[in-house]
Amino acid sequence: MSDYIHVSVAWPYANGDLHVGHLAGAYLPADIFARYHRLKGNRVLMVSGSDSHGTPISVEADKRGIPASQIFGRYHERFLQTQQKIGISYDLFTHTDTENHHRIAQDIFLLLLERGHLYKESQKLLYSEFEKRFLPDRYVEGECYVCNYPNARGDQCDNCGSLLDATQLINPRSRNHPEETLIVRETEHYFLALGKFTDQLLAYIDGHEAHWRANVVRFSRNFIAEGLRGRPITRDIDWGIRVPLDGWDEKRLYVWFEAVMGYLTASIEWAQHIGEPDAWKRWWYNPDARIYNFIGKDNIPFHAVIWPAELFGIDGIYNDGSANGNGANATPLQLPYDIPANEFMNIEGQQFSKSRNWAIWLPDLLERYQPDAIRYYVAATFPETRDADFDWDGFLSRVNNELVAAWGNLVNRMLGFAYKRYDGKVPSYTALADEDAALIAQVEAGFETVGALLEAVKLREALSTAMGLVRDANNYLSVQEPWKRIKEDPEAAARTVYTILRVIDNLKILLAPFLPFSSQQVHEYLGYDGQLFGAQQIVTIDEAAGAHQALTYDGSQAVGRWQISALQPGQALRQPGPLFVKLEPEIVDQERSALGQPREEQPIEV
Repeated sequence: MSDYIHVSVAWPYANGDLHVGHLAGAYLPADIFARYHRLKGNRVLMVSGSDSHGTPISVEADKRGIPASQIFGRYHERFLQTQQKIGISYDLFTHTDTENHHRIAQDIFLLLLERGHLYKESQKLLYSEFEKRFLPDRYVEGECYVCNYPNARGDQCDNCGSLLDATQLINPRSRNHPEETLIVRETEHYFLALGKFTDQLLAYIDGHEAHWRANVVRFSRNFIAEGLRGRPITRDIDWGIRVPLDGWDEKRLYVWFEAVMGYLTASIEWAQHIGEPDAWKRWWYNPDARIYNFIGKDNIPFHAVIWPAELFGIDGIYNDGSANGNGANATPLQLPYDIPANEFMNIEGQQFSKSRNWAIWLPDLLERYQPDAIRYYVAATFPETRDADFDWDGFLSRVNNELVAAWGNLVNRMLGFAYKRYDGKVPSYTALADEDAALIAQVEAGFETVGALLEAVKLREALSTAMGLVRDANNYLSVQEPWKRIKEDPEAAARTVYTILRVIDNLKILLAPFLPFSSQQVHEYLGYDGQLFGAQQIVTIDEAAGAHQALTYDGSQAVGRWQISALQPGQALRQPGPLFVKLEPEIVDQERSALGQPREEQPIEV
């Protein structure tokens, strides 16, 4: 029986290109996990989109002197292209400036207000007399009052991860006019009464602690233990979702409040897009479904505390109009089952910095290297339990010594040998020897061992285990040497070649979630037709507010492929070619020299 798996992926701010930190933190882990479950035959819905309303977008727009809508539109387009090239297989990658998202976010605001979970309160905020406005948190920087990091943002410290109150920063300054002395003024906003949900949130964490990562449990418990205070959910800004109340035209919903709703709103949009408006409920109102939130560690409180509190606040019931309510006894909307937050991916020992261009940008990386080479190195170094480091020496070594020399060479050498020496067919044999059967059994056991690690979202270990089987296959070949035995013992050589082709067929599937592009090539070299996973495309979706572009995916062809090879003697092969490009040592110095150098900004039409 198929399981229902919802893969919710963090929404990137559409204010600049994606970088390897994004890939390692959320997008590649989510894609590997989703691809595995599709191969298993489970019913996967994977959604995300561009965060259109974050103040980083407004900051970038102000810097360039153009509207925020143009900034987000340009980078949303870039996100679609980049993620398609790297193979992130969303069922829907949309954005938060759709009519659908606006409507649902406003509905949830009104439901929370109606049920007494919102309250109005005056708030002291930093005001710029030069700009004649209250400064949103991302427009403010200063010294963190928790860890004394000198360049903390007004909303959060990148050094210690603490959520901050901009007015409490030490020596706060405006990003736009750092020489100006900011003043504190009062303004009125709506707040979410987070403290009312303390007991429910603790019970929720208790029920999931066994399968959550230690960092998620620790951060969430500490966040609650510090005392849940009301958080403002409206802000003084002109870019974002309007507050659906009379007299509040000059304010917008806070991005942290509405962006986490995107997992629900994107699911509803997906259902509408495929012409089955109720289809989203198969995950969201199904108590047996499992919802996974793939995020970076800086997003833990929003997914483990704030989003669950919002769901508690509406009693887990949302009627999108596609059906006549959900019934008085309906199962509530499902909370995240797991939140496998990754730590940070640093670069050559230093933290990512957009301002210093200490970054490895994905569009640039994809111009120079194969997508599976990038996916392999990042997956092999996932920051699952601690911060990891993207090191160019490590990239060169892992790609050349593991991906090219171990896996790529095994496939190309043995498929080429079989194609040439056995008339382009899988060779026949009389009976397998013990050592042949032992290797086949060992690799076939990988469907359970590697699969169990993927189920537990231990992706780096899953890849390491699969590559261990690749090494075992190479060790087997170094003993059997069919290229030598084919003259003196052709039966033994044929038996060995059949064994290794069957092993390659199995390894192709075990590695497919990590290496979808090259696994498809191996699939075709072995003589199979069709796609391992399915079709991915950028589409235009029409809605009331106008058409928008989205990335969609049809993974139906993947269903049931997580299974032991049934490769038969006599199957026709196709002439193989090299899977991977060997890297030259010179790339290390070339890439390192580019770090910290100015990068040309993307042109944006006005």
